[in-house]
This record gives sequence, structure tokens and C-alpha cells, in this order.
Amino acid sequence: MLDFVQLEDDLDQEERMIRDTAREFVEEHVKPDIGEHFENGTFPKELIPMMGELGFYAPNLEGYGSPNVSETAYGLLMQELEAGDSGLRSMASVQGALVMYPIHAYGSKAQKEEWLPKLGQGDAVGCFGLTEPEHGSNPSGMETYAERDDDGYVLNGSKTWITNSPIADVAIVWARDRSSKENPVRGFLVETDRDGVSTNKITEKLSLRASITGEIGLNDVHIPEKNVLPGVSGMKGPLSCLTQARYGIAWGAIGAARDAFEEARQYAKDRKQFGGPIGRFQLQQQKLAEMATQITLAQLLAYRLAELKECGDMQPQHVSMAKRNNVRMARNQSRIAREMLGGNGITTDYSPMRHMANMETVYTYEGTHDIHTLVIGEALTGLQAYQ
Repeated sequence: MLDFVQLEDDLDQEERMIRDTAREFVEEHVKPDIGEHFENGTFPKELIPMMGELGFYAPNLEGYGSPNVSETAYGLLMQELEAGDSGLRSMASVQGALVMYPIHAYGSKAQKEEWLPKLGQGDAVGCFGLTEPEHGSNPSGMETYAERDDDGYVLNGSKTWITNSPIADVAIVWARDRSSKENPVRGFLVETDRDGVSTNKITEKLSLRASITGEIGLNDVHIPEKNVLPGVSGMKGPLSCLTQARYGIAWGAIGAARDAFEEARQYAKDRKQFGGPIGRFQLQQQKLAEMATQITLAQLLAYRLAELKECGDMQPQHVSMAKRNNVRMARNQSRIAREMLGGNGITTDYSPMRHMANMETVYTYEGTHDIHTLVIGEALTGLQAYQ
């Protein structure tokens, strides 16, 4: 696989093992059928417990069955999963960074003991309810609310574009607590089988088709006090989760781009036209050289981000730059790879067009490209453009 400046030479034994395990898993269990799942709009649910057994959910956390691997190892895992499909990485990313992470960081001891082992093993599936029909890039404008009753809270509202919701056992729902002064945002653990909860599936997607996406409807849903995340109040809660998930996206997008590159490179060596392989033509070599360069630059950014995260110096604006750049790179380079495959490239027999379509979603979710641009702009100037 493409590693032009030999970054993987510096990996330790555990990081190599995780990379190789994930790569083998994708080659054996994902790639043979993922084109069909993409075409049919289905997710290979049989892989959920398998990924749990392999430790693919939040392995960078500590305790409760998580092995506390390095941030580089976690990034490599996300890269290999997204080389299979963005839907696969999204499922693991949501489970780990958006569900297990907030429970681990802000949950009570009882919440951790109840949910983290089950989620980590893939015995339960979680989802993250922040985005609403009228509030995407401005999540602080959320209208979903909670009000106290005798022994807990009653939740009302709706969330949309929620990965995993139709198959989730529990949702981390962020809502405004109308019972407290200034209506702070708080996190609530909502079991999806509670009365008043609906998780309708969103269908007819043209991107991220091999992913289960849905809504969360909350109609007078009662939850007990013990289901409130006690360790956080305000937008810090959901935004800190998104920082964790965006870190994984910055790595994962490289996997999609790298897989598209490898398909194009092999095709250029195998496809014969005008008496020989098309890879001998200057125009094809120029495309491969540019793709390899852009992927390598994204790898360098991801590896540096891992170093910053490992030593506690990573800031949200660092993640914004990596997510913004690396997803844009994957979006552009998967298109070039598809171009190199000619007419064959529009079929599910080859991965680049599937990756290209998926990147339209990844380009938009967990902070649009434009919003991350403004986050970086604010960090550079001290001036906020979106308020």
C-alpha cells in the first residue's frame, strides 16, 4: 500500500498488528460484498460483533475492556476501515468516538459499567443525537429539550442524519435542560425501546449507501435521573465528542483515497491500449504522481495530529485543518482515480466511484468544509465569522 515517504517504518509492533488485522479484515470480510451493499443501500450488520471481537470500537480508551492503544494505532484502524468503505468507518467511529467516548469521559460509574463493555464488544449499538432538521452547522440552536418530572426527565424533539439510529440500542441525545437556569445543553442516555422513541430509517441516499442512517424522534420520552451524563454541561459535551470523531475522519479519508489510488495504479498496469499498458503514458503517470503526492501530504498531517493528540496538545482547530484538507483530498483524488478507469470506473466492480460518492457525505458531515474553513480562519485572525 502507498507509503511513499516510509512513515510506517516508525510504527511499533502493536501499531503494525492493528493495521494488519484491520487490513486483513477488510480484504476478507468487507471488499467482496461491499459493492453489492452499496448498490442495495444496506449495511453488513453481521460485521458488527466481528468488529467488537477484534477490538475496533474505541480501542484508544482505557479500561472497561478497551486496550488503550496509541492514537496512531487508532488512526491506522480508521484508515483501514475506510479503505473498505466510509460506511464501515462511520459505524465504528460513531460507536467509539461519539457514544463510548462521552460515556467514558462524562458518564457515571454505573453508566460506564453498564454500557462500555457491551458497546466495546459489539453486543450493543449506539448512536449520537445532535443534528436536528433545522440545526446542522449551528448545533447550539437546538430545539430538543428536557424537562424535569418527579424522578427524571421528559424529552421532546427530533434529531436527523443519525448514523446507526435504526439499529441502535441506546442514543446519546443532546438536549436543552429547561429545568435549569439558562437552559444548558446536557447529554442523556436514551434506550431506543422506550415509549415515545422512534428511529425511522432515511432511504434513497445517493452517498454513504452502505451505512444505516436515520432519525431520532422523541415524544414525551421519560428517562430516569440515572441516565443523565453527570460530568458535563453546555456545548463542550457534544463538541468534544465531535473533535474525537473528526480525528478519526482525518485518518479514515486517507484510507478511501489510498484504496482508490491502488485501484487506479493496478488498472493502469493491467489495462492494455495502443499496444501496451496505459500506465506507460505520461498523462496517466502525471495523475498517479499527483494522487500519490496529495495522499502523502495528508498522511503527514494525520501522523502529526496523532503526535499532538498523544501528548495532549491537539486543539479543535488542528482537527479542523486535518478533516478539511484530508476529506477534500480524498474527494478530489477518488474522482481522478475513477477517471483513469474509464467506463469501467462507474461500476461497483471498482471502488473509486463508490469512494467518490461517499466523500460527498464525509465532506459535509461532522462540520462542513466551509465551517471548518471558518474555524481555521478564526484561529488565524482571532475574528469569528459565523456569529
